[in-house]
Amino acid sequence: MMQARKIFRRRRHIFRSLLMFFAILGPGIITGSVDNDAGGITTYSVAGALYGYELLWTMIPAFIVLVVVQEMNARMGIVTGKGLADLIRENAGVRVTFFIFIGLLVADIGNTTTEFAGVAGSLQVFGVSKYVSVPFAALLVWFLVVKGTYRVSERVFLVFSVFLLVYVVSAILGKPHWGEIGEAIARPTMRFDVGYLSVVIGIIGTTIAPWMQFYMQSAVIEKGIKIEEYRYTLWDVIIGSVITVVVAFFIIVACASTLHEKGIRIEEAKDAAMALKPLAGALSSALFAFGLFIASIFSATILPVATAFYVCEAFGFEAGIDKRWKEAPQFYALFTAIIFIGAFIILLPGAPLIAITLWSQVANGILLPVVLVCMILIVNNKEVMGGHVNGRANNAVGWTTVVLLAGLSATLLVSSIFG
Repeated sequence: MMQARKIFRRRRHIFRSLLMFFAILGPGIITGSVDNDAGGITTYSVAGALYGYELLWTMIPAFIVLVVVQEMNARMGIVTGKGLADLIRENAGVRVTFFIFIGLLVADIGNTTTEFAGVAGSLQVFGVSKYVSVPFAALLVWFLVVKGTYRVSERVFLVFSVFLLVYVVSAILGKPHWGEIGEAIARPTMRFDVGYLSVVIGIIGTTIAPWMQFYMQSAVIEKGIKIEEYRYTLWDVIIGSVITVVVAFFIIVACASTLHEKGIRIEEAKDAAMALKPLAGALSSALFAFGLFIASIFSATILPVATAFYVCEAFGFEAGIDKRWKEAPQFYALFTAIIFIGAFIILLPGAPLIAITLWSQVANGILLPVVLVCMILIVNNKEVMGGHVNGRANNAVGWTTVVLLAGLSATLLVSSIFG
């Protein structure tokens, strides 16, 4: 009888834990999945087409970076109940905050433009003109955020995250060589020519962007997660990071097993989708293009939301998807402006998309180390975090991550300027 009661209690505990986990599930998975945006998919596609399976080893450090940074963001949001922008303003001052966020705003407008370019390119594979796809996507994104609630938006975002797994099917249809894949991971190779290093930097760099830190922390606060529920949020972060890396892994595999073997060069993700058709079949090509569309429209939603969040937080304005326009006019006006500008640039004939992508990456590269340093200094401040500051191990990993990312960002900046 006692044994039966113990089993019953254990099962009830497991059931309650699962219910709690699924209730908290969301911010980590969504933030991680947005990493695989149009720019990320392009980077992974080019990596696979140029170097085959050689760069699959980079998924390991990319995973570590993603988990470490997002865990700190989530912990700060849960403990303080404040967004990262609020904390930076309070600890660094208004003047420093102003210059950081002006740079972030400009970079994010460029990044949003790149996402709408991904929408246009993905649907061009199916014969849809950008003059139809981009306005439709912009209106869809605007309606979802302005007319929806956080709960509805989060569910839509989670569905988008699941759809990104179509890249697994697309890769399998390309009949990859699993033995070569295992060897590439077990015996990583490193070259020191400019092309190879640039792609390595691109892969690591696309895993983490400045705006992600602000969105992750704001999403945790919006969801109302408490410190007692922290362990569930940690699992949310880990699962989101796993999904992100798995999707990136299979994008590289899809292009390595087809385009690289045939010596086909590409410049953007749309080229990869079109080139896959004669090599891996129409289904593989369609799935690749569909994944690009989902990723682009997903990121075209999250990125402007994140930007509007942190700019409004930094300057003391109300912000939040659950608020009405009258309650947060600055938040919704800024979100609408970013969507409009990004879509408008794509519709301009001869818009310099490559230059926009380049300089938005340069801006991210300059700002990312600054944001991370601010973040780690705050998470170690006992007046802010109380007993939940970083431990020695956390700081070791955190500062190592900052140093490595700063070095990668500096190298990316130099390589971008000098070609």
